[in-house]
Amino acid sequence: MEIQSDEKKRDFILDEPSPRGVLEIPILSPCSDHSGSSSSNSTEKLVPEREGNLLQWKSMLDSFKKKSMRRFSVIPLLNNYDIIAKRNLKRKLTRMQNSPHVVIDWEGMPIPKPSWRNFDYAELEAATDNFSSENLIGKGGHAKVYKGCLSDGQVVAVKKIVKTEKEEQGRIGDFLSELGIIAHINHPNAAKLLGFSIDGGLHLVLEYLPHGSLASILHGGGECLDWKKRFQVSIGIAEGLLYLHHDCQRRIIHRDIKASNILLGEDYEAQISDFGLAKWLPENWVHHVVFPIEGTFGYLAPEYFMHGIVDEKTDVFAYGVLLLEIITGRHAVDSSRQSLVMWAKPLLQENNAKELADLRLGNDYDPAEMKRAMLTASMCINHLPSMRPHMNRVVQLLKGKEAPIDLKQKTNAGRAVILDGCDIQDYTCTSYLNDLNRHMQLVME
Repeated sequence: MEIQSDEKKRDFILDEPSPRGVLEIPILSPCSDHSGSSSSNSTEKLVPEREGNLLQWKSMLDSFKKKSMRRFSVIPLLNNYDIIAKRNLKRKLTRMQNSPHVVIDWEGMPIPKPSWRNFDYAELEAATDNFSSENLIGKGGHAKVYKGCLSDGQVVAVKKIVKTEKEEQGRIGDFLSELGIIAHINHPNAAKLLGFSIDGGLHLVLEYLPHGSLASILHGGGECLDWKKRFQVSIGIAEGLLYLHHDCQRRIIHRDIKASNILLGEDYEAQISDFGLAKWLPENWVHHVVFPIEGTFGYLAPEYFMHGIVDEKTDVFAYGVLLLEIITGRHAVDSSRQSLVMWAKPLLQENNAKELADLRLGNDYDPAEMKRAMLTASMCINHLPSMRPHMNRVVQLLKGKEAPIDLKQKTNAGRAVILDGCDIQDYTCTSYLNDLNRHMQLVME
């Protein structure tokens, strides 16, 4: 069952009550309902002690009525929720900017004070030429990304949160959650946030990287990315995920690792971007169970799209798909709806590098690096999460720092994971393929 507490903790503490105010009415005895109307007739017959009690009750009722009227008067109507939500958002962001050098987050953990800048909407509008379609460099289900040039000449990427079916309160919650996660991140292989804007909508301003996304390079039809750069990018992504999973102050699960969310810098250094779906895991939690299932089809681990289970192995599976994408130059799901994972599995089992490698590479790749990349990808896309490596081992395998262990001899291979009454160790590749096809049909309908 999904534990929702992290969704609530991700917001900073409000210093005004929730807009969904509750009118608390004390339960009085039946006779108290008539105490006001009968008091004039009954007071003369009461002994002093009971008379004192009656006066005390009347005083409490008068006080309660006044408080109740005040409470009721501040409960906003539904059409005022957006105003209240934005007011709370401004207060939270102002508190972060005006805080000391160390910020205490919602669980008491100290984090460095963010150095983000609060941009005016007019400045972002001018930088992107009124968010011109010509400056659109990326698009997803929840946001659009525009290239912009600030007045001082700095080139930036502006992520504009688009309207969705969610209420304003939900969008602001997601926005704050992304900011809260980014506040903990400081790594060369993770995108750098420069600032934000909440005027005229919700915007994130990020460092612009000249080579754009990995997807645009691999599938853009331009110059072919050589193997040396591909392998460098693969290691950079792995080190970024290793940081998020193991070395960051929080255990952060990205949940949307894919080629379009990997940005490439001047020297083709990889940066993981877009933390809009990211989740953090408390140390004492094994996993999240989330709903609805969000992400990109083709990269979703079977336990995630079947049961909503999210942990580090969710990202490991997606990384395996991405590594195959880098090796082959193919999409995670092609135009005929064929899964890259299912296409590549037989070739990986046969260790057939010639058929697997991108045709544009020819034979221009390092055979040892290709072998390590293929082995790592095959381990990461295993349909059993317990058989997938953690990212620290992924980095070691890619760098050739650890002799590979036979998967059949892996120590945790015999550990069963119980999901909805089913032993996932009995979950065969055929079952996975059937569920993958069924899930694809639902997505594509």
